Amino acid sequence: MVFSKVFKLFTTKALAVPTRGTGKCNNKDSKTNENVVPLNEIHRFIRECFEKLGVKKENALIMADGLVAADHRGIFSHGLSRLEPYLNDITNKRCDPNACPKIMMESASTAAVNGNNGLGAVIGVFCMDLAMKKASETGIAIVVANGSNHFGINMFYTERAAEKGFIGMAFTNTSPVMVPAGAKDVCLGTNPISISAPAEGKDRMVMDLATTAVSFGKIETYRRNKQQIPLGWGLDETGKETTDPELVVKSRKLMPLGGNVSYKGTGFALMVECLSGLLADAAYGPNVRQWGQKTDKPANLGHGFIAIDPEKFPAGFQKRLSDLLNYIRKMQPVDPNQPVLVPGDLERKIMEKINKQGGIVYTPTHMSMVEKVSKELGVRTVKFK
Repeated sequence: MVFSKVFKLFTTKALAVPTRGTGKCNNKDSKTNENVVPLNEIHRFIRECFEKLGVKKENALIMADGLVAADHRGIFSHGLSRLEPYLNDITNKRCDPNACPKIMMESASTAAVNGNNGLGAVIGVFCMDLAMKKASETGIAIVVANGSNHFGINMFYTERAAEKGFIGMAFTNTSPVMVPAGAKDVCLGTNPISISAPAEGKDRMVMDLATTAVSFGKIETYRRNKQQIPLGWGLDETGKETTDPELVVKSRKLMPLGGNVSYKGTGFALMVECLSGLLADAAYGPNVRQWGQKTDKPANLGHGFIAIDPEKFPAGFQKRLSDLLNYIRKMQPVDPNQPVLVPGDLERKIMEKINKQGGIVYTPTHMSMVEKVSKELGVRTVKFK
C-alpha cells in the first residue's frame, strides 16, 4: 500500500473499526458490544487451531501474534482471513510447522538462514531477532532467509525491532501477481517493504507498502464485501484494467506501483528481490509457486531483515525523528476534517479504537470461517464480549 493509497478512503462493510486509509467507522452495535471479539479471545482461538494440528506451543503463539497484530491494526487482509490458508498448508503437508530455522553462514553483521520449509512468521521472528543481536554489536546487520513460507505483514517484524530501539526493515518476495511495466503477464510478487523507526516515548514511524498498487489481500477483501475496486489496481485475464475484484482474483494480475506505464513499482519489486529471494538463494520472480497451489513444490520464499542501532550513530536520533513527525502532523491540512498523518498514525488510531471497543467486530464471512474451522478441528469457538 503506497502512501497515497494508505490514506485514501477505504470502507469495508460490516467492520466495526476503521480500515487502513479511512478515519470512518461502522459502529455496528458497538454501544451494546454485540459481536465484539476480544483480542485475547481471537488470539486463543488461532493459537489452539495451530496446536490442534500438532504445532508446538511457541510456534503457535508466534502465528497467533502475527495474525492478531494485523487485525488489530486494521489490516484485515492479513489477519484472521489468512488462518485457513495457513492451516491448509499444514494439513496438506506443504510446510513443516515445527521446523527450526538454521543459520547456514554468517559474519559479524550478516547471516543466511535456511527456514527448512517452516512457518514464515516463526522464521521471520528468528531472523529479525538475530539481526538485532548482531546490530547491537556492529551497528547494522542484515539477515536473509530461504526455505520459508508466507509470513504475514512486514510491520510485525519491523515494529518488533522499533520496540527495542532499533530501526527495522523487512522485505519478502511473494507469489507472482505483478504485471511489470509494459508487460502482458505476471512475473514479480507484491514484494512488500516495511521500515519502522523509534521516536521519543512510544512514538514511531511505521511504513508497510506493497510494490504493486495494492496488496492482493485487499482485492480479496473488496470481493468478499462485494465492492468495486478503483481503476489502476488490477487487470482482467485479457490484460485490461477492471473495477471488478472477481476478475482480478481470477486473473491474479495486479498493476505495479505507479501504474503500468511507470517503472517505479517494477523497480521497487526488483529491489526487494535483490534483498530477499536473490540474496538468500530462494525462489524468485516467476519461479515462486502460487500460494495454495496443489503441488509438492515448496514455496521457498525469500525474506530479508535489516536492523540498525541508532545508538551507534550521532546521539539524538529519536528526538530528531519526533521533531520531524510532529512538524508534519501540525501542517495545515487541505481538508480540515482530515488531519495530516505520518505513516503509522492510522494504525495507532485503529488500535486505540479497537482497544476502547474491547475487541474486533469481524464480518459474517470471518465468523462463518471461524465456525467452520471450529467444528472441523474440535476447537472451542470464540466468545463475544
